[in-house]
Amino acid sequence: MATIKVVNITPKAQSGNAGLDAEPNLAVNPENPREIVATAFTPDPLGGPLAPVYVSTDGGDTWVLNSVVPGNNTVAGTGDITVGFAAHGGALYTGILNGRNDDLEILRAADITTATPMEVLLDVSAQDRPDQPWVVTGAATADGAGQDTVYVGNNVAKKDHHSLPRTAMVAVSADARTGSGGFSNVPVDRRAGTVHDGPPIRLAAHHDGTVYTAFESWSGAVTNPAEPTFGLIVTMDVVVTRDDKGGLGQDPFQDLRDSDDGGVGQRVVSSRTLPFDVRVAALGQERTGADLSIAVDPTDSNSVWIAWCDATGGTVPTDYVLHVQHSTDRGQTWAATRKDVIDAKNPSLAVNSEGLVGLVYQQLTHNQWRTVLEVSQDGFKTLEGTVLHQAPGDVPSSGGGLPYLGDYLRMLAVGKDFYGIFAGNNAPDRANFPVGVTYQRNADFTTHQLLNPNGVAGVPVSIDPFFFHRAA
Repeated sequence: MATIKVVNITPKAQSGNAGLDAEPNLAVNPENPREIVATAFTPDPLGGPLAPVYVSTDGGDTWVLNSVVPGNNTVAGTGDITVGFAAHGGALYTGILNGRNDDLEILRAADITTATPMEVLLDVSAQDRPDQPWVVTGAATADGAGQDTVYVGNNVAKKDHHSLPRTAMVAVSADARTGSGGFSNVPVDRRAGTVHDGPPIRLAAHHDGTVYTAFESWSGAVTNPAEPTFGLIVTMDVVVTRDDKGGLGQDPFQDLRDSDDGGVGQRVVSSRTLPFDVRVAALGQERTGADLSIAVDPTDSNSVWIAWCDATGGTVPTDYVLHVQHSTDRGQTWAATRKDVIDAKNPSLAVNSEGLVGLVYQQLTHNQWRTVLEVSQDGFKTLEGTVLHQAPGDVPSSGGGLPYLGDYLRMLAVGKDFYGIFAGNNAPDRANFPVGVTYQRNADFTTHQLLNPNGVAGVPVSIDPFFFHRAA
């Protein structure tokens, strides 16, 4: 029978932390699953020049901060940050928005357990308005044991969210381990009619060299009357592209053509309404618009899953809705599987070595944020659902700062197991954790009070990253 553990990863030494350490990400070393790296909007505790990552070497039971990421700022450490381990050799690859200059940087650490600063492999100027680097690694080269194939989805707007079409990109390196050839930033949206692409560019890589990308192709946007300064109502298509040679040949990411118009990339759905709110909190205290995930079955590269959110399909026009669809023919046709989830965001999909599909998401219901893990063997006809965390949606206050929980979380499958991370209210209350929880930071679960590093004075409730592991 499967077991699930949840761990608050804030180290004991940082027990006084009261920040919004949101938008978490995760990497698990496939050759040594006890080695795990997590990220969040966490600054260096000493205010140094390097931002930290969270590192565990015991399968997620205990964590330490390791400040090795260039460009620390005192509020959030970095901007967006995601991570991925190489298929072989233990190198960790990281995509960041540098906390000091907003440049998009791709980084490498040969051994993340050391204090050696990460090496910068690529730097994209902040003048190009890069956004949401998303790291995925693969083994598409013939000598996968000696080279690291690395993909970093990113959105290079260059000007703003209104002016430049087709901003969805994937930075690709065939040999990031040695740096031979460097990274090429490849456009993946080649469809006519796009006025802009949404921030999330998500990828799924199969060991046979099949690589899928998913993105939001915006065909129009009008000002959101509820938030005229920063909000948009977007009309979008959800598009999937595919490359059958690891993204390493000529004309990459053009192997999937739309069955209706022959354009590059298959539209999963078209003309969906998306409330895209840059600063306004559109769902509780959280913003909406960047919710997208794609995953491929490691046993069958023909089988691919996608999840996204929009404002179509709900019971009332204002609903924000999570959808899940499945393709069995390499992304050519898609069918709905799981029933839509109302007022949910931050979906993340993964498929394990036995074809078990996992979905994790966060749902605002009755003014509570619930983080839910679901797994299914039969395409969500039946499912095992587990609430990992539940807590009031208005505690703590965002103070006007966004993101609150984050524009994404992450789940991965390694072998039969699922590993993931989410951000949430850190009040030490057993009722908030139906499957139990372990804290490293000082906390009194009787009085529901966080404590400072000395274990005495109270610390206000804030947002922390939480690791979870479902072991088969």
